[in-house]
Amino acid sequence: MAKKKALIMVDLQNDFCEGGHLAVPGGDEVIPLANQLQDYFDLVVATQDWHPQDHMSFASNHPAYGIGDVIVVDEIPQVLWPDHCVQHSKGAEFHPDLNTQKIEKIFHKGTDKKIDSYSAFFDNAHRRSTGLGEYLRSKEIEDVYIMGLATDYCVKYSSLDAAHLGFNVYVIEDACRGVELNPGDVARSWEEMRESGAHVVHSSDILKADEGTPARL
Repeated sequence: MAKKKALIMVDLQNDFCEGGHLAVPGGDEVIPLANQLQDYFDLVVATQDWHPQDHMSFASNHPAYGIGDVIVVDEIPQVLWPDHCVQHSKGAEFHPDLNTQKIEKIFHKGTDKKIDSYSAFFDNAHRRSTGLGEYLRSKEIEDVYIMGLATDYCVKYSSLDAAHLGFNVYVIEDACRGVELNPGDVARSWEEMRESGAHVVHSSDILKADEGTPARL
């Protein structure tokens, strides 16, 4: 029996796209690919950053610091960001061009004001699960393909956790974009993902059709 495969679309939200409060350079460019890729998988899930307004990762909640500064909260280093993806806000919504009809389940992360959650699977201290890992197991998924925003944060940590949980991990390189807060962050992230056992692939490896029918990987 063929292994079942899931596409995880990470944080394809307005605030991470052009005009958003934490726009990732080129973020909009991955939306058409997300729409194309969905037909090639047994399961499609998505994540949303879903922060309360008083989230500790927002620089606005730390007047002595600025965007990009790193502070320590509860013994965990935390980068400070602009306010973004506030629950129920326009910025937290999916990009309007994203096809959401095939998404079977949405996982919210970053909902606890005291700790950030880059990964689709856990908070940054691995204290609490989002439920994604358990959900994928319940659907008998073995292979996960990850795409989205941003390469050097939520995509990277989602990939590392997926590998740690024992999934076969594939990261779709051209369907990701990075923040590059510091020079070299994106390149280092790809190296970390490879070292964890993740396979870095291209969308063209997936978007292959046989007489017009999407090919299962």
